Amino acid sequence: MNSQNKDEKPTNFIRNIINGDLSNGKHSSIKTRFPPEPNGYLHIGHAKSIILNFGTAADYDGDCNLRFDDTNPIKEDIEYVDSIKKDVNWLGFKWHGEVKFSSSYFDIFY
Repeated sequence: MNSQNKDEKPTNFIRNIINGDLSNGKHSSIKTRFPPEPNGYLHIGHAKSIILNFGTAADYDGDCNLRFDDTNPIKEDIEYVDSIKKDVNWLGFKWHGEVKFSSSYFDIFY
């Protein structure tokens, strides 16, 4: 029999680290990101990552960014960007602010 209170969230090593960092003041908020490459449709592994990243941010009243890792323009297409955005919404999540693209930061990094 599980003695965990129904109102308590399950814990794991990630949540333990987050809880520790928030309680000791190392960080004041949670920020996560989901960085798919827009070169195809999402699969079940992507769905798990969406739920982990967006869900964890939501559980801690934090933010999750949707940042496309568009570093291979030959294989990428706006069709996949639109599809991924729809899938994130279908799973019940909203990203923080504007959608971001790695290619927007190339001038900063290179």
